[in-house]
Amino acid sequence: MQAPARASLSRRAALLSLGLLAAFLVAWHVGTRAAGPVQAMDPDYAALMGGTATTGRSAMPGPLEVGATIWQHLRDPFYDRGPNDKGIGIQLAHSVGRVALGYGLAVLVAIPVGFLIGMSPLVGRALDPYIQILKPVSPLAWMPLALYTIKDSGLSAIFVIFVCSLWPMLINTAFGVASTRREWLDVARTLEVGPLRRALTVVLPAAAPTILTGMRISIGIAWLVIVAAEMLVGGTGIGYFVWNEWNNLSITNVITSILVIGLVGMLLDQGLARAQRLVTFPE
Repeated sequence: MQAPARASLSRRAALLSLGLLAAFLVAWHVGTRAAGPVQAMDPDYAALMGGTATTGRSAMPGPLEVGATIWQHLRDPFYDRGPNDKGIGIQLAHSVGRVALGYGLAVLVAIPVGFLIGMSPLVGRALDPYIQILKPVSPLAWMPLALYTIKDSGLSAIFVIFVCSLWPMLINTAFGVASTRREWLDVARTLEVGPLRRALTVVLPAAAPTILTGMRISIGIAWLVIVAAEMLVGGTGIGYFVWNEWNNLSITNVITSILVIGLVGMLLDQGLARAQRLVTFPE
């Protein structure tokens, strides 16, 4: 596709995207205004949730209320008023830090092991049963064992991120390495290129797009899992923030958290997508 055609397509896609957003916001606003007042909350349920039995104008806050809440968070995202009252910036920093540590450890393990599996059919067949058994296990299933052995909720969350990030990277790395074109390897052998240099100069560039695909999948899963893990372990993090705001019956903060989670996930994915495009070359 030529550059002018691509630019035209991008402009039309952007206009369509803005139109869909505007339509959604209008429908949301009209829907919350048309809902009318709701009945008073059951007092027993309100007491259980830590709130009060009050009536509200609408069961769901509108975009204007959510926008005002977002602005309040942006004005002071890093306030700290105690264990259960920290700014969304602090909570987000804890979550991103845990994901970065768990994901980084997974990269250090998955890519070398994936290289080994992809370059050695013997090792691949030997490890395949263990991979097939452990890969389908839900990452959160490891949380009780991690809490029992590590005895630290933050480190346990990092371990869960490590586990869930490991498999997509490992499998995609092994596939990319094993799929390296045979003629390229034959040329390297003809030139008497050593195994290590062959892996770095021939196999790695050829497998890089597939490896980055696995890394994109892993970062998406890691960002999904950290929210659920922090809901379980509590303390700090954007997942704990969502659960704590639900207990406070602050639906506007819950919606704000959902938007923040989605935005950060998009930024993480787009960063790796850009890296993938940089290492992808037409043959």
